[in-house]
Amino acid sequence: MTALLSVQRVTKVFGGLTAVDAVNLDIAEQSITSLIGPNGAGKTTLFNCLTGLHRPEVGEILFDGDTLIGLRPDEITDRGVARTYQNIRLFGRMTALENVLVGQHLRLHASHWSAVLRTTRQQVEEREAREFARELLDFVGLHGREEVVSTNLPYGDQRLLEVARALGSRPRLLLLDEPAAGMNPSETERMMELVHRLRDEKGVTVFLIEHDMKVVMSISESVAVLDYGEKIAEGTPEEVRANARVIEAYLGPDVAVQETAGTASS
Repeated sequence: MTALLSVQRVTKVFGGLTAVDAVNLDIAEQSITSLIGPNGAGKTTLFNCLTGLHRPEVGEILFDGDTLIGLRPDEITDRGVARTYQNIRLFGRMTALENVLVGQHLRLHASHWSAVLRTTRQQVEEREAREFARELLDFVGLHGREEVVSTNLPYGDQRLLEVARALGSRPRLLLLDEPAAGMNPSETERMMELVHRLRDEKGVTVFLIEHDMKVVMSISESVAVLDYGEKIAEGTPEEVRANARVIEAYLGPDVAVQETAGTASS
């Protein structure tokens, strides 16, 4: 499959610490890829490089053949890359619908004066944006929650709302930073189903960081492993969980045996 995202020898250094060390990685279009590794392995730092929060000292990042290096986060979002965060970052005093409308900001074209004057074009665009926001809330499983203030939603629903807000920018690539973190088994199952539907029904390429190995092994077509900023393995879930370096650095022999039997949950 064609690589939608190509990471080429990307290196990020903070002071004397190399957080990401010459990482090469290709993400195939309309695939589901997981990035795993111990805490502090450089996973979120790599995501931050991909989304313009950090600029790597060395390397290239290509999205659909064009470089992302040097672009601002909003410019990268405009190109078609969206993300969620490890810690929930919703607008707490806004409703679910308003949060998703914020996610559409870069796709709206009415000017400031159009909004002030309430022109026909502005009203049509606002109506269409609200309809699309409701469609996204329905898609992630939040039908009927449009007017609920985001902080009043259950934790699992807040995670789903973050995905809906990210979809508001109409991304081709969605980066999910530990989407199942803190979820109970039922909420985790909903998130896993949503990730599949993102790819199968929306055509979105998904690249996620996740520590729950049941999630990783169940939904991923490809898995990459970082350890101390270095990519130590890449392949199918079966190949990665049998890799000696991965077992030593991250899974551990007990977890690897359990995963092989299909019983481990992280």
